[in-house]
Amino acid sequence: MAHAGGRLITFRRRAAATADAAGAADLIAAMPTPLLLLDEEGCVADANAAAEGFLNLARSAMRGRMVETLLGHRLAVVPQDAPFAAYDLVLSLPGGRRQEADVTAAPLPDRPGWRVVMIHGRSPAHPAGRRADRDGPKRSAVGAAAMLAHEIKNPLSSIRGAAQLLEGGGDGSLTRLIRDEVDRIAALIDRMEGFTDTRPLRLEPQNIHAVLAHARDVALNGFAEGFTIRELYDPSLPAVIGHRDSLIQVMLNLLKNAAEAMETPGEIVLTTAYRHGVARVMGPDGTRRSLPIEVCVIDEGPGAPPDLADHLFEPFVTTKRTGGGLGLALVDKLVTDCGGMIEYAREGDPPRTLFRLLLARA
Repeated sequence: MAHAGGRLITFRRRAAATADAAGAADLIAAMPTPLLLLDEEGCVADANAAAEGFLNLARSAMRGRMVETLLGHRLAVVPQDAPFAAYDLVLSLPGGRRQEADVTAAPLPDRPGWRVVMIHGRSPAHPAGRRADRDGPKRSAVGAAAMLAHEIKNPLSSIRGAAQLLEGGGDGSLTRLIRDEVDRIAALIDRMEGFTDTRPLRLEPQNIHAVLAHARDVALNGFAEGFTIRELYDPSLPAVIGHRDSLIQVMLNLLKNAAEAMETPGEIVLTTAYRHGVARVMGPDGTRRSLPIEVCVIDEGPGAPPDLADHLFEPFVTTKRTGGGLGLALVDKLVTDCGGMIEYAREGDPPRTLFRLLLARA
């Protein structure tokens, strides 16, 4: 009888251990942080769903590959029997993508040489400090725009009216020149006034592909006539949360920027995808909002000069001779008002210019 009782206790212990192992596996699989399991050779033995999203590769495609071919970092040469941490790494991910991240690795006690690697990715174009740096000039631009709009627009209206009165009895070419220049300055001020509207937008669920289709049609029938716009979409994407008119304005500005960046008509690529692990800090309390919906505008232009790449979204910064430096600054403001963020990057081989829009799902 005692022997039977002992077997029952052993059975219960094994069942509990099996349940604990299954629970741990489920917990790891459900974690939002990308995790890679490496064997003693530095090859990927397993990965969770967050790692699949981060690397944009299926778990089956990762297994057996050296970790350095996936991350562009030689973790295989790091001591295997001690924890390891590296911060502010620039990882070279599959597909030519570059991503800033913190990487930590820890050994598995019951498997000599095996390690678990945890990746804390973040947006290269929007580290916490850079977002704060960008907000200061933007607030200054809001004040400047409001002041200029108020002080200049009324005199311009008077000048234009006087030019119309003179046109009938004087040199029509000169008065038309006055009117044209007044209209041009007024249009610039209208664009600046976009920064003065600080009212919160009414954010609602939006079909991002419907927004892209509208912007594409407007572009092809206007400033992007003669260009090819190729669409690589994930049709299963959920709705995003945003303001429709603002999102359309953002996409039109980005498409116009792409068309102007290429000397001759070429191909502009629009892509959508679902990305795990991207979030933005909202408000002073440090609340994080997940931004899994990715929209990219890719062009074949030369990109921004390196000394301007970190300042593209600041007001009055431009690489165009005739530009006012307000287009991308307004894009950044509208995206921020929708609760998202925008990045600039040069990716691929050969490198192409990419603007990556990240939005929250509805």
